[in-house]
Amino acid sequence: MKKAQSLILVIFGASGDLTRRKLIPALYDLHKQSLLSDTFAVLGVSRTDMDDDAFRDHVRDFLPKEDAGLDLFLKRLYYLSINTSDVNDYSHLRNRLERMRHELNIDDNYIFYLSTPPILYEVIPSNLAAVNLNRSIKGYRRLIVEKPFGTTLESAKILNQNLLKYFKENQIYRIDHYLGKETVQNLLVTRFSNAFFEPIWNRNYIHHVEISAAESLGVEKRGGYYDNSGAMRDMVQNHLLQLLGLVAMEPPVVIDADSIRDEVMKVFRSLTPIKETEIAQRVIRGQYIESQIKGETIKGYRQEEGVPSDSRTETFVAMKFFIDNWRWGGVPFYIRTGKRLPTNVTEVVIRFKPTPHHLFHRNEGITKAENMLVIRIQPDEGIVMRFGMKVPGAGFNVQNVGMDFHYSDLLHNRLPTAYERLLLDCMQGDATLYARGDAVESAWSFIQPILNAWENNPGIPVYGYPAGSWGPEPALHMVEEYDWRFPCKNLSSNDNYCEL
Repeated sequence: MKKAQSLILVIFGASGDLTRRKLIPALYDLHKQSLLSDTFAVLGVSRTDMDDDAFRDHVRDFLPKEDAGLDLFLKRLYYLSINTSDVNDYSHLRNRLERMRHELNIDDNYIFYLSTPPILYEVIPSNLAAVNLNRSIKGYRRLIVEKPFGTTLESAKILNQNLLKYFKENQIYRIDHYLGKETVQNLLVTRFSNAFFEPIWNRNYIHHVEISAAESLGVEKRGGYYDNSGAMRDMVQNHLLQLLGLVAMEPPVVIDADSIRDEVMKVFRSLTPIKETEIAQRVIRGQYIESQIKGETIKGYRQEEGVPSDSRTETFVAMKFFIDNWRWGGVPFYIRTGKRLPTNVTEVVIRFKPTPHHLFHRNEGITKAENMLVIRIQPDEGIVMRFGMKVPGAGFNVQNVGMDFHYSDLLHNRLPTAYERLLLDCMQGDATLYARGDAVESAWSFIQPILNAWENNPGIPVYGYPAGSWGPEPALHMVEEYDWRFPCKNLSSNDNYCEL
């Protein structure tokens, strides 16, 4: 990876959980790999009263203390306490940045990271603009915004309009950590650099596509937040639709941010809207209910802290839809995500059509060959191809086998975390793996009618499913002619062994 330019990264919400768990560890890993400029600094900004030394001590508590390079990294960290909602405090921020830049000989480049509640996504850019921190003559100004990018189509449009009052679209980086995962990026290479994939990546050879994101945990201590979100807003509208865009896109003219995001946008525009009369059959929602897992009683969603006893918020969604274009016409796409499922796994399954003449399926007891490509996003990242082979011996008995590749096999290469990759990309001005404003709105346009139907039609059921199962019964049989692939923790599982 290429080394970043000289810059100051300003983290709003520097005393918060995201900064502690993701941002600072990712920056520290970039520092250890010598991918940060020698003139790079972080300015943490928050209401919490701290000075530089106190902030460094705070960071020291959650980084490996035995690392030799830790002290040098901590010297890159600075802190400023302001009221981020008060525009008058932003003159202090501007003055502090100017002093740091001159004292540390840093170029006139600033990245502002909004690691804050969404209510501040419009306030902070406005206040930055009030003191001209959104503009630069010699360097650049960039703004990183965390999801959620709105909670409805209307709120997403309003957020985009307000952001664009103060920053240009090419300055705004809407971060989706799913797109920073190495295997997500490898989708592009798998598709467009291999001659045996691209010719068959279409309606002529593909029966259907499955995208699954399973979580074994429940909502934990986030019940109050989650009940205002649900699986559709939390996972489908952003992470999984962005993943779909990369699976279904046309080849870009060149590999750059604009070309790739243009093709993703075309996919979103081609999504066939699901009619309100079809939603009950095509979009299945559920809530996990109390059950026993390995002898332990797991409470149901409505028993979680902060969740109303009559909540209809979905913790599971499975949906079937189509992409109305030349490549994908008539091919069903299935998305499934949920909490309290059997394992933690995210993967894409490309299920190919069977051969036109079932030559080896005439005799009773002969296995049907399954042709599929599984792209594992997490964990045990890699790819597996499954196809039929003859069982040794007399006759033509078919057994399904797999050929697999695991990223862990590349022992000489380190697998970067999503935030490492995305932070470095922003520092280098590469927005390829960041969501663009029009794509966010287009994704919301597809999802919003479903949310409206759920809200306006109480007759659309919310199915219960036991914690630790693969979701509600009606969702298990959505996939035409096949069952869902039920993945294991280990990518290369077989029919006799599965680690959950």
